[in-house]
Amino acid sequence: MSTSQAPLVEVKNLVKHFGSIIALNGVSLSVNAGEVLCLLGDNGAGKSTLINTLSGVFKPTSGEFLIDGQPRSFSGPRDALDAGIATVYQDLAMIPLMSVTRNFFMGREPLKGFGPFKSMDMDFANNVTRDEMRKIGIDVREPDQAVGTLSGGERQCVAIARAVYFGAKVLILDEPTSALGVAQTSMVLKYIGLVRNKGLGVIFITHNVRHAYAVGDRFTALNRGKTLGTFAKSEINLDSLQNLMAGGKELQSISEELGGTI
Repeated sequence: MSTSQAPLVEVKNLVKHFGSIIALNGVSLSVNAGEVLCLLGDNGAGKSTLINTLSGVFKPTSGEFLIDGQPRSFSGPRDALDAGIATVYQDLAMIPLMSVTRNFFMGREPLKGFGPFKSMDMDFANNVTRDEMRKIGIDVREPDQAVGTLSGGERQCVAIARAVYFGAKVLILDEPTSALGVAQTSMVLKYIGLVRNKGLGVIFITHNVRHAYAVGDRFTALNRGKTLGTFAKSEINLDSLQNLMAGGKELQSISEELGGTI
């Protein structure tokens, strides 16, 4: 990771209000090329609002938003995508009965032919899908099989590979391991490491500290719409990170009330 270059994405004191509700109240974070930044927070911490602000769905109420060191404002998700920020949501936005290839190229179908005779170039699309999956160790012998026949981990990898193939510089991953078993989680975490090694920036959003610690380079804790701090892996151990995310003193107080049963 180069320290001489500006972060791929940086936000400073980001605030987002919905009427009288303050969803984000001073969030600061950055992600560099070739880095996995893990954003940790429990339910209600503001993770979803932050995802939607970074990906262009919401406009921030105030604060700075920088891309490659330059101020930037997005008019919508397509604008963010064009700037190289791709979000892989928890529900993946895939159609289970549609083929792996159709899901991979959804909205960006390669065409062949001319004028009214244009159609999707399925041979090209199938070959790309098969090759991109093979690169990450997933053998899709029949790319025209329904994507719903793949495991949850494989579907996550399809979604990530799709974003990488179409030129993402920053990947925002929304709880990519939350519903996966051990083997599938391992597959996804390994692929996140491969993506980092390609020089992309990854914002890995999760409430699972162990998954984050396995792959993260830096960790930012989010609590009630605020960032509590950012720590390099060399600066914080797993237990301290767990304590920070859980609210430390609050958890200790509850534990004492319950007679130390937590």
